[in-house]
Amino acid sequence: MREKVRKLWKLCFSDSKEFVDMYFHLRYNSEVNVAIESGDEVIAALQMLPYPMTFCGSEVPTAYVSGACTHPDYRSRGVMRELLSQAFGRMYRNDVAFSTLIPAEPWLFDYYARMGYVTAFHYGQRTFHLPADGKDTFPPTGIAWQFQTFTDYSEDAYQYLNRKMQERPCCLQHTEGDFRVILADLNLSEGYIFTLSNELGISALAVAYPDENLSVLHIGELLSDTPEAEHLLLTHICRRMQAETLHITQPLMKDQSAFNLGMIRIIQAKPVLQLYAATHPEEEMNIDLVDEQLSANNGYYYLNKGKCMYSHRRIPGAHERLTIGQLTEKIFSGEKAYMSLMLN
Repeated sequence: MREKVRKLWKLCFSDSKEFVDMYFHLRYNSEVNVAIESGDEVIAALQMLPYPMTFCGSEVPTAYVSGACTHPDYRSRGVMRELLSQAFGRMYRNDVAFSTLIPAEPWLFDYYARMGYVTAFHYGQRTFHLPADGKDTFPPTGIAWQFQTFTDYSEDAYQYLNRKMQERPCCLQHTEGDFRVILADLNLSEGYIFTLSNELGISALAVAYPDENLSVLHIGELLSDTPEAEHLLLTHICRRMQAETLHITQPLMKDQSAFNLGMIRIIQAKPVLQLYAATHPEEEMNIDLVDEQLSANNGYYYLNKGKCMYSHRRIPGAHERLTIGQLTEKIFSGEKAYMSLMLN
């Protein structure tokens, strides 16, 4: 099966041989793969990559849809719709709370919306310029700072990344194994992890990689304990990489222009609504939920005073009829969902 899926991947995507080798060595396995075959040929496949996610004060399991593709001869026949439905069923049985993905093309946002996904991951961008006078813009503190550049696994770097990302209330997390995959992908793209440390440990970390033409340096993740540490690290990266500017992707901030990247779908409505109710005790809802792909989610949900009650039968009173996509939109409208360092 692995080689059949790999053959389809190469037909559908333009990734380098090195990336495909890395993906099928480190990411692909039979447990995460879902495929549809015709005769001896795989005509559609995707992988459900597991990621923990912080949500409503808890950590819940998610499945990131990767490598979703259909053989050109079988497109526009509903094959991918069937494949996603099969994947949702497996996710549900495996107690996955959410599914996430990053559409490969802009038109796919509408396609995945019809499968219950909503655009919930909104990002901000800013540019950092190397100070014109070549000096730092904040007073020296007398601290002996140490800069390090990594292309191989560092336990200290991973623990800092993990701790800072855990502080984000609605964010896909990276396990140690996934961090190793990130490093492998960075090596392919000639990227690095930079850290700034003092005697207490790491104070700032950045994941940097050039664009395809090696002309622009991007910061795909930036974490720091203080604005001063962040500035110092970014200044060091500019000098180390001989770059005048850095293009930084970050969680959306107030008054910042947003761009959309990722989508999310509720897979298990009941536990998600229980968590949501517990952290939003002021909200009362009577929901008549319809999920066209996962009928197990269909039914009536009553949120009141921090509790969520579920019933197959309608209880008297007014109800708001919602599709699974509309419910997902309602749940995430007030969340600052974020994911980074994905293999997209």
